[in-house]
Amino acid sequence: MERTMCFPLLLLICSLSTAQLQSDNKIVPHHAESQGGEPTNVSEHQQTCPQDIHAVLREMSASLAEQRVETRHLQRENEAQAAQLRELELQKTEMDMLKLQQQAQNAKLELQKTELEKQKIEGEIQKTELEKQKTEGEKQKIEGEKQKTELEKQKTELEKQKIEGEKQKVEGEKLKQQLQVQAAELITVKARSNVTENQVEALKRDGEVKQVAFSASLLASGTETIGPFNTESNLVFRYLFSNIGNAYNPNTGFFIAPVRGAYHFEFYVYGHGHPTHASGATLFKNGERVCIAYEHQTSGTVKSSNGATLLLEVRDVVFLRLWGDCKIYDNVHRHSTFSGHLLFTM
Repeated sequence: MERTMCFPLLLLICSLSTAQLQSDNKIVPHHAESQGGEPTNVSEHQQTCPQDIHAVLREMSASLAEQRVETRHLQRENEAQAAQLRELELQKTEMDMLKLQQQAQNAKLELQKTELEKQKIEGEIQKTELEKQKTEGEKQKIEGEKQKTELEKQKTELEKQKIEGEKQKVEGEKLKQQLQVQAAELITVKARSNVTENQVEALKRDGEVKQVAFSASLLASGTETIGPFNTESNLVFRYLFSNIGNAYNPNTGFFIAPVRGAYHFEFYVYGHGHPTHASGATLFKNGERVCIAYEHQTSGTVKSSNGATLLLEVRDVVFLRLWGDCKIYDNVHRHSTFSGHLLFTM
């Protein structure tokens, strides 16, 4: 830049110097003609011109030096400004990059925000669905509670009916037992009435001791398990080993004393083992319990026996009853038997 400025200045100086010399050359002849032979002024004039030129050159050199200094200063300022511009460009570039990054982050945030909104909407949908399911579950729970309450009511009603049935059953059992007792008493009375007056009269007339004895097994034929029953049931021993005096009736199972005296009775009860049912029978005199034969085991076979000697009046009745909820078994081998005989009269 300094060379570019200096070159026009040099051209200017050279043009000024040339113009000065030409003007001096033109002036010298004129003065020579007018003054006719004064060449001394010309040399003086020639000496004065270089001095002016040197002064101009010095001024121009000084001005040029100032311009150089100013040019350097401007150049430094320009360089500083260029550096600042480059710095500004760099900062602008960085700002643009930051702006792009910010835009990218903003776009990412917007995308995340959109995704969150989507998830939020899905969450709301799921929440609504869960609320719906919860409501449905509550409805089903309420319905279940209603059904449970209804079942409880029905269960309570069934329990009441069951208790009432049990009461009625107990009452029925009591009535049945009473009827059986009454039937036994009626049979006893009937049996007593069936003793013929001829036999009584004959016994009275003879005054002799009658021979009375019997022995019988449960079944007349075949195989059978009798029971279990909820209440006691009369046992009828149908197969007769012996029946001296005909005091035992194989159709009713009752022994009726023909004379007053001491009698001895024995009975044997046979059965099969069972987890809940035993085998047992009770000896009765006129509806009163005398003794029992009872045995229980869960498997195999069981057999029990008992006996008693009783003082009987004429027409007293002796018989056996199957114990409640028990079983008794017999077959052609005659396992279960009932026997009795008169020891002596009194």
